[in-house]
Amino acid sequence: MSYPLQKSPAKEQRLLKRLIRAISDSNPYLSKFINKLHYVLLPAVLLSAYSNANAQAKQTHADSLLLLREKVSAFLKQQSGYRYVYQVALSPDGKTIVYNVGGPEAGTKGIFAAPLKKPDQAVRITASPEFKWSNDNDPTWSADGKHIAFLSDEAKKGQPQLYVSSISNGKFGKAESYSNLNGYVSHPSWSPDNNKISLLYVNNATRAPSPVAAKSKAVGVIDSLGNQDVQQLIVIDLQKKQTLELSPSGLYVFEYDWSPDSKSLVYTASLPPGDDNWYIAKLYSQQLTSPKAEVIYQPSKQIALPRWSLDGKHIAFIEGLMSDQGINSGEIFTINTSGPAGLKNRTPDSKSTPTWLKWQKDGSILFTEHSSGSSVISLLDLSTDKIKRLWQTEDAIHAGREGMSISVAGPTSAPTNALIRSSWNKLPDIWAGSFKQQAQLTYFNKDITIPQLRVENVEWANDGFHVQGWLQYPENYNPALKYPLLVNAHGGPAGVGKPSFNTGIYSQLGYFVFFPNPRGSLGQGAKFTEANRRDWGYGDLRDIISGVDAVRKKVNVDNDRVGLFGWSYGGSTAMFAVTQTNRFRAVVAGAGAADWLSYYGQNSIDQWMKPYFGASPYDDPDAYARSSAMTFIKKAKTPTLILVGELDGESPPAQSFQFWHALKELGTPTQLVVYPDEGHSFFKQEDRVDVIVRTVEWFKKFMPAPESANRVTEKAGK
Repeated sequence: MSYPLQKSPAKEQRLLKRLIRAISDSNPYLSKFINKLHYVLLPAVLLSAYSNANAQAKQTHADSLLLLREKVSAFLKQQSGYRYVYQVALSPDGKTIVYNVGGPEAGTKGIFAAPLKKPDQAVRITASPEFKWSNDNDPTWSADGKHIAFLSDEAKKGQPQLYVSSISNGKFGKAESYSNLNGYVSHPSWSPDNNKISLLYVNNATRAPSPVAAKSKAVGVIDSLGNQDVQQLIVIDLQKKQTLELSPSGLYVFEYDWSPDSKSLVYTASLPPGDDNWYIAKLYSQQLTSPKAEVIYQPSKQIALPRWSLDGKHIAFIEGLMSDQGINSGEIFTINTSGPAGLKNRTPDSKSTPTWLKWQKDGSILFTEHSSGSSVISLLDLSTDKIKRLWQTEDAIHAGREGMSISVAGPTSAPTNALIRSSWNKLPDIWAGSFKQQAQLTYFNKDITIPQLRVENVEWANDGFHVQGWLQYPENYNPALKYPLLVNAHGGPAGVGKPSFNTGIYSQLGYFVFFPNPRGSLGQGAKFTEANRRDWGYGDLRDIISGVDAVRKKVNVDNDRVGLFGWSYGGSTAMFAVTQTNRFRAVVAGAGAADWLSYYGQNSIDQWMKPYFGASPYDDPDAYARSSAMTFIKKAKTPTLILVGELDGESPPAQSFQFWHALKELGTPTQLVVYPDEGHSFFKQEDRVDVIVRTVEWFKKFMPAPESANRVTEKAGK
């Protein structure tokens, strides 16, 4: 929609004065009257001009905002329409693949199996005799390759139960139910003797067992709330169809593995609440015949992925500084099953970050890792502790226990692997083959065309560190033009910006987008991840700003239109940045923390802070104050939009209120938006749309394009 150009009030004033002089000159008797009338007409004309211009400006902005919202909605709607593949598992002989993929109906997932060499012959494995769509998850092979266990809410929507389907002559039979559970259930795993299946289970769960889920209301006797939603390890005897509550009721279990003789399990656990105490979890073992859990190891940092060796003598795990459950970082350790006497770091001084591991039959450990901007699969020879890289790609493979996006099977001499791969311009699909050569196996979205993003790896040096990030180019990039730059600070701190196909909305709107991985990130070893301990907002912020300078040397960035945005730790980085530098013209801080001292007592996961700060704020308040935005709040002059979920337990809204209140009182342009019923991660589509729209509007308002750039953009748009 276009509008005629309006005369400015100054022009209106000059025209009116000319008219008055003309009338006065032609009739002297009216001169005195006209001069008096001038003082009445002029304000009215000016007010009319202002009103018309203002109304049309508001209408233009409303139209622009509507178009923006429609574009963002279309972008997210297209994403929700993709067929996502979530999990993949190879049969023990490596000949059959089973996978979990989004169904054609919203909120559904299906499990399919196919011969690896004939993926087009996939058949659906379902709990429903009518093959109706339900929410099916966690396909898991028995050790003998004759059965598949999975979870399905076919019987009652929202309540998964355990099902088992058997294979005979290459065909899967009707799935049979083996549970009658009432709560949150996940992570089925077969015992090596094929007679039992273990599960993680929260009886009468009030919410998903995740710190990013919306927290429950904290009312009543607060001390007793920690005993709600305790995740236990249960075991189902398939022959007797009996359920055993294995782990003690006072322990919250996170991850586990079977012993090779099927008589014991090893797991990480702590006292409840689980969201918080994951950070202080210990390593336990427990026999099936005993109600008592034995502590094997009490780590000094966080641990993840305990895995029992196939000879039964050792347990491997990842230990390191981790800021989020499920995002593994650190180094690979092994320990004797009898206790900590044999503890050994197998990857000391590694320059990459292990994320997932699996014992091989020859006693070696296969593992995945982040290496700068790449995903790598490597083999660790425990006899020499030497590492051999088997495969590397810039694609994201998201390996980990939760995602089950990698599976390896077959003989050790020539293993077959199956991966879920995605990238900047590649939707998730399954690839399989050897470590020397992989082929794409599925094409779930072959008929969908997505915008092709231009992305480059950027590397630079700062303060003696080698730093890496990704630069996403604007759509229809013209090197002769200057473009604004948005810097996206990732969450964590122990997180990583990596290739993702769902980040392109800002580049479609004409921005460069920079994803830096400063010190504290994953991908360059444990020492790099630990480099921002007791130094948040200083070294990592210097790395980010240095990265912006590196980007400006590569491409034509408008230095007056550089903005910063982030969520979680990225939101905290944004809050702190405005108190340390005026480098950014506008900032959007999502789910951040402004005052680490008060945050410690407000959030639901305060245990993660002690490893980073070295002590509690009651013992060392200066360490917390030094990295708090509120300590330096009077220096904040940058316009800042603040966004947060009402029920965010990780980054309580009180932190956002405190920061917003200070900026408002100090006269710094700011706005706070609290989204009802949302937690740390947003799940409502309308809220996800609103976050992007408000972010773009904020940057447009405080980083406006020059008039010449506007004309170029308008011309390109036509």
